[in-house]
Amino acid sequence: MRPPAIRVLVADDEPLIRAGIRMILTSAEDIEVVAEAADGREALELARAHPVDVVLLDIQMPVMDGLTALAELRRTVPGARAIVLTTFGERENVLRAIGAGGAGFLLKDTAPGELIQAVRAAATGHAFLSPAATRHIVDSLATGPATARGEAARTRLAVLSEREREVVELLGEGLSNADAGHRLHMSEATVKAYVSRILAKLQVDNRVQAALLARDAAL
Repeated sequence: MRPPAIRVLVADDEPLIRAGIRMILTSAEDIEVVAEAADGREALELARAHPVDVVLLDIQMPVMDGLTALAELRRTVPGARAIVLTTFGERENVLRAIGAGGAGFLLKDTAPGELIQAVRAAATGHAFLSPAATRHIVDSLATGPATARGEAARTRLAVLSEREREVVELLGEGLSNADAGHRLHMSEATVKAYVSRILAKLQVDNRVQAALLARDAAL
């Protein structure tokens, strides 16, 4: 018996963007777009009215922006997981969204397969961070020569094995699991297992935080 489809709400003020996202998501047999919203307030109303598993939220929307909607969604519809859609010019907003508990962060020009992967990850309780978004955030926050922060990062990374350090270095470059596996001659599943162990050892929540440590340590 096939499990129920993942129910998705798409919130973006541009009808063409919503139509494109709907087309991509409905190409997957296990995903169903149950509602669309043109602003954050409408997204909240629809999330309360329709049982949804995942909400795709654009940051820049009229009436109520995506970050405000994310905070309200977490408070009033805690069962729904939110994925934030962003562009390259919104680093500070993405960092705020990380702190607000978003379950995923994607650039709007992300590949269709990555969008589907992000929805599936969010629906199962995992965070998904676009490798491109990870690289953008890390590059934006990278600062000058190593300082006390760099020394602290190297101390934290000392708990990792040599192979784990190689993997976290590639996270710092923003590589996906598949690309990292190709570089290290490992399967994508093996890299995924390494990433899970790395996050646990470093006591961080996601790959962006691990990537920032790698950059601070100047790996």
